[in-house]
Amino acid sequence: MVEPVFILPDWPAPPNVKSLQTTRKGGVSRAPYASFNLGQHVGDAPEAVARNRALLQTHLPALPVWMEQAHGVETLDLAAMPAADAALRPIPRADAAVCRVSGKVCAIMTADCLPVLFCDDAGEVVAAAHAGWRGLLAGVLENTIAAMRVAPERILVWLGPAIGPAAFEVGAEIRAAFIAHAPEAEAAFLPGMPGKYRANLCHLASQRLNALGVRRIFGGDCCTHTDKERFFSYRRDGRTGRMATLIYLA
Repeated sequence: MVEPVFILPDWPAPPNVKSLQTTRKGGVSRAPYASFNLGQHVGDAPEAVARNRALLQTHLPALPVWMEQAHGVETLDLAAMPAADAALRPIPRADAAVCRVSGKVCAIMTADCLPVLFCDDAGEVVAAAHAGWRGLLAGVLENTIAAMRVAPERILVWLGPAIGPAAFEVGAEIRAAFIAHAPEAEAAFLPGMPGKYRANLCHLASQRLNALGVRRIFGGDCCTHTDKERFFSYRRDGRTGRMATLIYLA
């Protein structure tokens, strides 16, 4: 076992806003989950996942609030959660988390979908959202910003590692659904194989954020599919692990 390798988001968040992106490096899981897999639902040995999560915990002020992600738009308010031991709570079903208190950690797990971190410029509220194409189309980013209850011009956003447009092909019906919502979404799709289009998740997310008035957007330059050394990718490997994207108020 080696120490996990993290990515520290490069964005001008206030000093009390702490964020962390895990990679697949470090930990104890064996192939095809090698090695810092944090997902309990992917077929990895439970004891390996538990050891990896315990290792992650040494770098955080509290247990992350893990969620059962469903590619939806439900947003969890961590401040409203009971103070009971997080390890004993039922896992909430949601695809975004918002927090205004210190000591609680928002967490998103991904292996191609786009993880999105949010904070306000005063360091009073943070959030994390799981944004695959289904969540983006359904409005998970819009719901997350609404739950933050902060003027959009005061919000900063970081886009984490996700499958890039060179590897992410979708059907014409998905492209049409995005364009029906906003015609400018056409620019986020390029022709791929016959009947398919290469979709740019980061571009689609930025368009949605811009439409709400969010202008300060960072990150979005890591492709999970092409960088096999650092990232898990479901589309590339099928059976694989999950990374975590985390944010909290210190």
